[in-house]
Amino acid sequence: MVRPEGSTKSLVMTVDVVTPMVDDPETFGAIAAANSISDVYAMGGVPEVALSIVGFPTGALDISELRAILAGMARICVAARCAIIGGHTIVDPEPKAGLSVTGSVDPTHVWSHRFAKAGQRIVLTKPIGTGVVIQGMKTRTIEATDAKLAIDEMQRLNAVARDLGSSAGATAATDVTGFGLLGHLRHMVEASGVSATLSAASVPYFPHALTLAEKGIVPGGSKKNVDYVAKAVTYGDAVGAPHRALLADAQTSGGLLLTVPSANAARLVRELVDSGHTAADIGEIAPRVSDVGAPSIRVVA
Repeated sequence: MVRPEGSTKSLVMTVDVVTPMVDDPETFGAIAAANSISDVYAMGGVPEVALSIVGFPTGALDISELRAILAGMARICVAARCAIIGGHTIVDPEPKAGLSVTGSVDPTHVWSHRFAKAGQRIVLTKPIGTGVVIQGMKTRTIEATDAKLAIDEMQRLNAVARDLGSSAGATAATDVTGFGLLGHLRHMVEASGVSATLSAASVPYFPHALTLAEKGIVPGGSKKNVDYVAKAVTYGDAVGAPHRALLADAQTSGGLLLTVPSANAARLVRELVDSGHTAADIGEIAPRVSDVGAPSIRVVA
């Protein structure tokens, strides 16, 4: 975060690139852009300008597909009021797309992993399960029509969630992406010096996600996430392997994970739902665990 001399705002900068998760190139570009911009929203910021980054297999795919990827990225940036002012395209055997985004944030209201407080509630603003749903599409276990909600949500900007979270007094936030819900929650509680209790039943999941997890249709990255959080998490006996896999499922363009004063949590969830989000209060921030090395997250059914 950089504060230009004489400015009341600080600049925040981020970059992210993803590989295709859907067949349609325009949709891929849109998801890639939403995923990249989300990091600015997760800091409580406003995206201002972006540089596009695209890898494209020249000769293997028609140039019209590159145009479609760029069109999808442009569509999302227009919706975010974030101007694409340039970019770079490279020859790459596998398509890739993303943005380097510069945004602004009020330095007195910036969100960070470090600002979660004991007694706050944990609010999630999108369902979980894009990793297993994408894996289901890749393995032809589900049809794209069954994955429509996940595809639509991956294109949803987190701008409204940022605005409503700010109004509700959120102090800490992260967007849920590659480390999964538990991985990103682990980063938050460890950075803030607190612990957390999470209710697996309260977490919203995408349709078909649990069924896919029960069948073992889980991407490799999500399996690694389960191992990554193992020492930081304890599970209730009723929290089975499918739910554990989903709670660690690697997400693309996921929702915001917000910590808010307990008195404001119900209102925030209601306002998010009224605005079209599938949001939920999924747990509570608690004081730091006293035993050194003890798990910092408890997952109950």
